[in-house]
Parts: sequence; structure tokens; C-alpha cells
Amino acid sequence: MTETIAANRLDNLWDDARAAGMSESEKLLYRSNLLGSDKRVTNYGGGNTSAKVMETDPLTGEQVEVLWVKGSGGDIGSMKMDGFATLYMDKLRALKGKYRGLAHEDEMVGYLPHATFALNPRTASIDTPLHAYVPHKHVDHVHSDAIIAIAASINSRELTAEIFGDQIGWLPWKKPGYELGLWLEKLATDNPQMRGAVLESHGLFTWADDAKDCYLTTLEIINQAAGWLDRKTAAQPAFGGARAPTLEPAQRRDIAARLMPAIRGLISNDRHKVGHFDDQPAVLEFVGSNALGTLAPMGTSCPDHFLRTKIRPLVIDLDPANPDLDAVLSGLPQAIAGYRDEYSTYYDRCKKPDSPALRDPNAVVYLIPGVGMITFALDKTTARISAEFYVNAINVMRGASAVSTYQGLPEQEAFDIEYWLLEEAKLQRMPKPKSLAGRVALVTGGAGGIGAATAERFLREGACVMLADIDAGALKTAHQGLAANFGRDVVRSVQMNVTDESQVARAYAEMAVEFGGIDILVSNAGIASSAPVEETSLALWNKNMDILSTGYFLVSREAFRTFRSQGIGGSVIFVASKNGLAASPNASAYCTAKAAEIHLARCLALEGAEGGIRVNVVNPDAVLRGSRIWEGEWLDQRASTYGTDKEGLEEMYRKRSMLKRAVLPEDIAEGAYFFASDLSAKSTGNILNVDAGNVQAFTR
Repeated sequence: MTETIAANRLDNLWDDARAAGMSESEKLLYRSNLLGSDKRVTNYGGGNTSAKVMETDPLTGEQVEVLWVKGSGGDIGSMKMDGFATLYMDKLRALKGKYRGLAHEDEMVGYLPHATFALNPRTASIDTPLHAYVPHKHVDHVHSDAIIAIAASINSRELTAEIFGDQIGWLPWKKPGYELGLWLEKLATDNPQMRGAVLESHGLFTWADDAKDCYLTTLEIINQAAGWLDRKTAAQPAFGGARAPTLEPAQRRDIAARLMPAIRGLISNDRHKVGHFDDQPAVLEFVGSNALGTLAPMGTSCPDHFLRTKIRPLVIDLDPANPDLDAVLSGLPQAIAGYRDEYSTYYDRCKKPDSPALRDPNAVVYLIPGVGMITFALDKTTARISAEFYVNAINVMRGASAVSTYQGLPEQEAFDIEYWLLEEAKLQRMPKPKSLAGRVALVTGGAGGIGAATAERFLREGACVMLADIDAGALKTAHQGLAANFGRDVVRSVQMNVTDESQVARAYAEMAVEFGGIDILVSNAGIASSAPVEETSLALWNKNMDILSTGYFLVSREAFRTFRSQGIGGSVIFVASKNGLAASPNASAYCTAKAAEIHLARCLALEGAEGGIRVNVVNPDAVLRGSRIWEGEWLDQRASTYGTDKEGLEEMYRKRSMLKRAVLPEDIAEGAYFFASDLSAKSTGNILNVDAGNVQAFTR
């Protein structure tokens, strides 16, 4: 028991030496980043922090009190100084004279820009009044699972008093906004001994007049709550004990790999979604418990939770003791349609005359007994964060149901948060999605010059990319480089030999679990060989055919299977070669295999058209830079064929082209992007030559 409490305890990470030379605003950032670095304190994007700081007015030169507070939509764990809104405190206090009462509190948000200090463009959040009016210089607001477990209990006021005495106050549920800021001000002013407050179904506020003291108070209160919960729940089975067995890890991933493309297809008719799979112990404990059927429909309690996860999840009807996956898959359309109908009914039941239009009615969270949790969103990061939020909700339900009775927000209150006009305004300010947002691409030969350039082009347009390559070392380097530039969420890699059926199938299963499915296949894995026909061995001939023809068939066949299971179309791009159309001396095996590749693409275009699957070809020529097939013997052989040396070969290829230009990996990537994107939505069965001009390769 002592070990459990110790493991759950938050450590003091404050470094006095580091903080010694900081200004008050820099200490605020330091404190914020420390708090946000631990998901036990608050979830991604959740909570906010503030400090009231004396600053020099840029107009008068006089010292004025300025509120620094986390801006709208920021994350305290990763934010920088520019993530804070700054507002004159005297103007914020003057806003009280403009307040016309609860029915008009939303209009107060429109006044906040008038209080901006130093023309700061960062938008102030709806929680600004809760920080401004607390009569202390430093305020933290966090969403610790331990605190919300208390806040979401049916007798949260009594529990708060039992745990904290008169040190921590309590306020009933109230939607965040101006009125709640006035409530919190009154509580703190009337009770000077209080160091913070628990807000019902919401979270924790703490305050102090020193940055470090505020940080330490936040840690202390969370640790106190977590310790109390641990002691109370030590002898109890979580969620009433297990109802269903937990499957083995490999079986869980196999089931997720089958389910995720099917779900993705059913919910991606309007916009493509990206998936995330989570089978951590907390999730497995909940989805296999006796309480799943009772707690899951109740929905989450904290506003931050259900804004990310919708009011409730969809539980997939799978019996892990006898997992009939075919039956589950056949029942998915009805289950998902039923959830949409229920959500639409919820909207109709709760909507008001000025409510925003119905949003996507599909579930975000899918719970599978014995298997885990799947989340879908418009991008991978949001899908992952949504899963993190639901894990927070699971932790809250575990704690609350163990010490009391868990309660979600009343339906109308939940709706009023989800369809809040201020929340809608925030959504409307979101940037327009990039052209490949929500799309998932597999790039074979992904560690080579063309493959890596294509992956980078897709990532710039918002896609998720799975790199596949036979070279483990080069694959690792390519993966690390792209992840460093675009983030770890959107890049995955898998070592794969395109001629091995089992490896190809495994790669697609991995992609299904990591991203939910596939929309784009760039078949680019390749080799090159050069030899006069009489010196071409059968082994060399077969190697070309295996990789450049059979390999393209295998990865395409698996792509088609996933495309069919999703039912939302797809795009296949073959990176072939000018040599598939124009013969070259001393390269019969290579040229013939590339010609077969091109004709395979034509056949697949015919087969895929009725399912919205487009198949097109990009034909490069002489892409030497960054290409691994030009290393070693092939480079020597082609240089010998054309009577030049290694250094002169690229120049020779440039000069022989009609346009007298070198062809680079980025040029091929641009062609692949054209066929992957909706720019070519009405194109299939086409060949795009990217060769700087070669009359022998003209298709007509």
C-alpha cells in the first residue's frame, strides 16, 4: 500500500538555481511547463496558469499590473512565452461594470480584447476571469484525475471537506465563464485561509502570492487527494471486478488491425479519419470490467474530457471468451449507424434556437472488451490525445465509483459545452485542413531518395506516412529525420521485403493498428541491374522480376484488400521508369520488369475504378541524387555502357534530355503527390513521365 502511494506521488521538480534569474513572467512559464509535463497533473491542452505582474506601460512608461494567463487553445506543458495572453488588470476590473448578468455572460468575452496589454495578439481564454479576480498573484487551474474523481462524485462537496478541511473550498458545477469567475473571487475573498478550490465536475484551482509556492500548493493538494484515494480503494476490485478475459497482446493487435479499417471506412464519408489504438492496463481493466455497461453510457464529467471524446463512447459487442470477429465486423454498420442516430437525437433534444449545426455524429471512442480502445479523429495527434483524455476519464470513473457514486454531467449541460457558441467560434478559427489531411500513405522503398522525398511531400500536406524498406539502418535514419521535422505522431516505419507475402501482410496490419487503414500506396521499392543479355543470369532476371513486378503485385494486392474493407476509395502510384516505355542497352531484365509494372498498373486501374481506387504511374529517368540503386555496380555498369565516368554520368543524362535538366527525387515526389491528391481525382490509368523529356518514352 505504501509503495502504491509513493509511486503515485508527484515529485517537486522546481529548481531554485534555475529559477533564480527569472522574471515573474518567466517563472510563470517555468511553472506551467513543469505542471504540464506530467499527465497526472493535467491532460494535453487542459488547465491554465496565470500571474499578475508589474510591467512598464508602453504608452505612459508607468508601472501597471498585467495579468499573464495561458491563451486560448494552448498547452501548458509545451507552450512558450508567446502562448500567454496579457491584459491590463485595471481594465479587467472595470469589466465588472459591463456585466449584465448570467444570461449575457458570453458577451463578456468580446470585451477581453479591449483589455489587451502591449498589442499582444494571443487570444484570451474563457477562463480569464477565474484568474483575474482571484485576489492572489499566482493561480493554477489543472485537471488532475485524482481531483476530478472527487469532483465527479455525487457527494463531492462532502468529500472535499473530508480530505482538505477548510484549506480547499468547493463550488458547484457551473459552465466556465464570467459568472464562475465572480463565484471564485467571492469564495477566495470570503475565506482568506483557503489555498484553492475544487470545482464540481471540473477540476482544481490553487493560488498563492509566489510562483514557487503556487506550484508546490498544486502538487501538495493533488498528492493529498491521490493518497486519500489510494487508501480508500486499496482493498476494492476496480470497477466491480473483471467480467471478461483480456486477450494476449498479439491477438489484441490482430483484432484491432481487422476492426480499424472497417470502422474507418464507415465514419470517413465526409472527411477521412485517422485512428489510434490503446491497450494499456487502465484501458483493459475498464473494458473488461463489470462496470463497463453502466459507466460508459454515463459519459465523461470534465468539460475538457468530452470536448475531445464526445459525450459517450461506442462499446463494440465482442466476447473475448469467444471472439467471433466476422460477426462483429458484419454488425459494425448497424452499430455505428445506431450511434449516429442516438447522437442526432441527443442534438435534437438539447439544441437551442442559436445552436450551431449538428457536427459529425460518429463516435470518437470505441471500446472493445478484452482488446482495448480505438479512437478516431481528423488527424493522428488529435486521435492520440482523445485516447489520453478518455484514459483520464477512466481514471476518474475508477476513483469516483470506488469512494462514492460517479456522475457525468447532466445531458443539457454537456450539450451546452459541446455546442457552446464560443467553442464554435474557436472551431471556425481553425486553419483550413491541408490537402492530404486525414490520409494515410504507405511508401515502399521509403528510405531511398525518391521514397523519402515523397514521404516528406505527403507529410507537408498533412498525411500520415508509413515508411517501408528492406534496409533497416537506412529506414531508421529516414524515420528519425522525418519524425524530427514533422512529429512522431505522423511517421511510422516497418522493415519489409516486398517479395515476401507474410512481411507485406504484416506491414499492412501494422499500418492499420497505427493509423487505422490506408488511402495512398506509393510502390517505389526497386533495384537496378545492367548486363548484356548473354551475360544476364537467370538469378539476375528473376531478381528483377521478383522485386519490380511480383513485389509491386503483392503490395498492391494487399492495398486493394484494405481499400475494399474501407470502401472509401484509394490511390495507388507506381514509381516505374522511363525504361518501361523506352528500351535501353544492356538492361533487358530491368526494362522488361518495369514494362510489366506499368501494365500491371493498367490492369489494376480497370479493376479498381468501380471502387473509387485510382492507379497511376510516375516514370522517372536518371534520378541519381539520393538514390540507393545508383550505388555500387549499377552506377559502374551504366557509366561503362555510356562511356563515361561516375562523375560525368549525371551530366550526361542531363544533356541527353530534351529540356537539358537534371531530374531530382523531389520532382518525382511532386508527381506522386499529384496522383495522391484530389488534384487528380478524375485520373486513373495514366502515365506521367518526369524525365526532362525523352522522345522514346512518349506514350503516344
